[in-house]
Amino acid sequence: MSNESTYRFEDQQPDEGHLPEGVTAEQVREVNAQMRDIAEVPAVEVITTAAVHLMSAAAVKCGLGAEENAADLKDLDEARKLITALAGFVTAAAPEIGSQHAAPLRDGLRSLQLAFREASAFPDKPGQGPGEKFTGPVF
Repeated sequence: MSNESTYRFEDQQPDEGHLPEGVTAEQVREVNAQMRDIAEVPAVEVITTAAVHLMSAAAVKCGLGAEENAADLKDLDEARKLITALAGFVTAAAPEIGSQHAAPLRDGLRSLQLAFREASAFPDKPGQGPGEKFTGPVF
């Protein structure tokens, strides 16, 4: 007795009669194309792209956006979460992607940690800032 509730996307042409409710054959073809595209991307590229997205979001939340209203977008609670996630991500990924790729990510992370400290009305003690449990104290 099998109660399969997932659909497996494969290279074969989708059969309209075997698709989950609300899913069209065209949607299946689009997902298949996207899966083939992502399969061709090296892991280091996926990792660095994800890190850059975290960095960009953290920079905006630290008030470093280029827009006129950058200060209005500042949210240090959100920035702390993003920087901590980035620190854990970069620390875990560094041995896998090698120092040539990890070094710029570490530099960006450090810059964000310093920007966070500067943006804080009451800066954290060294070693207690966002992500510093993964990176060590940032001065």
